[in-house]
Amino acid sequence: MPELPEVETIARGVNKRVRGDRIVEAWFGRHREPFKTPAARQAEGLEGRTILAVHRTGKHIVCELGDPADGNLLDESANEPSAQWIVHLGMTGRLLVTTPDALVAAHTHARLSLISGRELRFVDPRRFGRLEYRDLSRSDGFRAPGIDPMTVTAAEFARLFRGRKLAIKAALLNQKLLSGVGNIYADESLFRAGIRPRRQCGRLTQAELEKLRLALRQVLKHAIRLGGSSVSDYMDADGERGFFQLEHSVYQRTGLPCRLCQTLIRRIEVAGRGTHYCPRCQR
Repeated sequence: MPELPEVETIARGVNKRVRGDRIVEAWFGRHREPFKTPAARQAEGLEGRTILAVHRTGKHIVCELGDPADGNLLDESANEPSAQWIVHLGMTGRLLVTTPDALVAAHTHARLSLISGRELRFVDPRRFGRLEYRDLSRSDGFRAPGIDPMTVTAAEFARLFRGRKLAIKAALLNQKLLSGVGNIYADESLFRAGIRPRRQCGRLTQAELEKLRLALRQVLKHAIRLGGSSVSDYMDADGERGFFQLEHSVYQRTGLPCRLCQTLIRRIEVAGRGTHYCPRCQR
């Protein structure tokens, strides 16, 4: 499943290419699973709206939309968002910017035709992704359930885990605490912080928690710079793969030597998820 760096990479790429463009036609497929809002309601709400900005919130991509208007491209600075199109990629979802004549991939569930001549397409073979439309005059804007790990303060981070008996790996994956962290970056940040994934949250010291907070932010920033981790179906808005998987220290390196101490990487299960760590570097 795409995690924070992958979603951030896609959101930035889509924003760069379609910001200020207008949706002239919206087509949705026949499968109901991807539609949190009915397809007909999404099409009705999207057509004619200008894309003011595209950004990441947690593991979601949020397209901020202006009021419907006639004419050519709008100056997005003149508009305030009045609607949102919210994309969750699920396990295999992709949000691509392409041209109308490009081959339409199997499992394409949405095609937004833009006035510039481009298309914004949502492709999801396993159909675990979700598409939602919100009219901001009738409902609140989308908010992630937890704190963003890129902006969480030291005090906020410590409060999230204080007194909890949960394993720290399981806590990092809890989207109600931190929104955006998944299996890859939980493993990698725990390795960088030198903390074993089964350590109980409430027994971590203030210094260990701060080391983990900083490690998590460093890992996420570096992964974003490298375009995310392509370990399965992930591609960015141009259909390109990321490169951070080439620098994984522990994730999916079971039985290989640790890059720091040469001890063999082990794999265990924590909260039902495959978890990778170095038994010497992490305590």
